[in-house]
Amino acid sequence: MQHLIIQYGYAAVFLLMLAESACIPIPSEVIMLFGGALAAGAYPGVHLSLAGVVLAGVLGNVAGSYIAWGAGKYAGQAAVRRWGRRFGVRDHDIDRATAWFDRHGSSAVLFGRVVPVVRTFISLPAGFANMPAGRFGLFTTLGCIPWTAALGIAGYALGANWQHIANDFHGVTYAIAGIVVVALAVAVVLYFRRRRRDVADVSEAAGTDPRPGTAPPPPGPQTDTQVPSGRHHR
Repeated sequence: MQHLIIQYGYAAVFLLMLAESACIPIPSEVIMLFGGALAAGAYPGVHLSLAGVVLAGVLGNVAGSYIAWGAGKYAGQAAVRRWGRRFGVRDHDIDRATAWFDRHGSSAVLFGRVVPVVRTFISLPAGFANMPAGRFGLFTTLGCIPWTAALGIAGYALGANWQHIANDFHGVTYAIAGIVVVALAVAVVLYFRRRRRDVADVSEAAGTDPRPGTAPPPPGPQTDTQVPSGRHHR
């Protein structure tokens, strides 16, 4: 794998990340760590930029995820299980990703991108459930950007020492995953708070109560202020 990245650079990062997201068990940690290390000059004669490595990883991740999503949507669960065994896809892995999706719904596509094993297969149950393509692509992109970038940056920081971490990366994987999950959760909470505040401001400006199901206050009692049009004669 490292030889491919050294020889073909961004194209290899893209294709390997595509394969990993299309349910072929290739560790994204090794791909992105090594790509980041190459960007830091860990291998003489190879000149890659960190931004290019991360971009190639994200694009490959999204493309491969759409392949898996399409397989789940159009081929169906039975066919995926039957043909997946030929590519090393185990029923246990599909079951784990499906259980994660059933538990968390569409948000599983967003947060599942940082969970080991789940991130590789989460696109399949999204396809099984006919998750809309636009929403799937949005959640996939938002989920894979921080994970891919974090791995690339870690490889860049480690440089030639990346291999020492990659050999026993489980602990670091969970640490990065935890940081990314917390960051995503904070971003989602802040987004909805800001959206709720904007709705409240608009409703206040319009003179209505922003709370759902609350009717506007009834008008106050009206007084008869009609003035007689003329004098009455006896």
